[in-house]
Amino acid sequence: MSEPAANPAATSFPAPTISLPLGLEVLRTYSGALVCLEILFGCLVWILVASSNVPVPLLQGWVMFVSVTTFLLSSTYLTLLITGLADRINTDWNFLDVFYHFIALLFYFAAFVLEAATTAANGGASIKPLTSINASVLCITPPRGNIFTVLTYRQYSINVVATIFAFFVTLCYGCSLVMGFKRWRK
Repeated sequence: MSEPAANPAATSFPAPTISLPLGLEVLRTYSGALVCLEILFGCLVWILVASSNVPVPLLQGWVMFVSVTTFLLSSTYLTLLITGLADRINTDWNFLDVFYHFIALLFYFAAFVLEAATTAANGGASIKPLTSINASVLCITPPRGNIFTVLTYRQYSINVVATIFAFFVTLCYGCSLVMGFKRWRK
């Protein structure tokens, strides 16, 4: 008995679908530049929040989780594109690009809002040592709102800058989502 002929459709896989160039050429595209900015600004958010000693862990824990996770995922994605390994993994990279940037945009928008809430909850409260008397007494100015955090001036300043960079990262992920969606729909 002769063996049946192998069905070519059953033994071969479709080629991966990717519209971005592979290798260092990806860095010359807007998408590659945006991924680099996502990594850079995301790393800055991570460093800034960590350097503020995370005074409000309930809110800033999510910011740390999002910034570290998206930093690692974006770095892995860029590494796959630069090394050309994305061409060896049979999947629809255009869809994964859109899906990843959508999830990252949602997570980073939430992180931006929580970081801004942490900063705004300070509400003008400040801690100043009273130097007019010899005892070590701190004067806490009451904030304007119902919910407040007591941040030192250094923590407040770092959180303001972290909020600004979190906004920039959110914009980068939004732009990457739009460009990825255009590539995916072609």
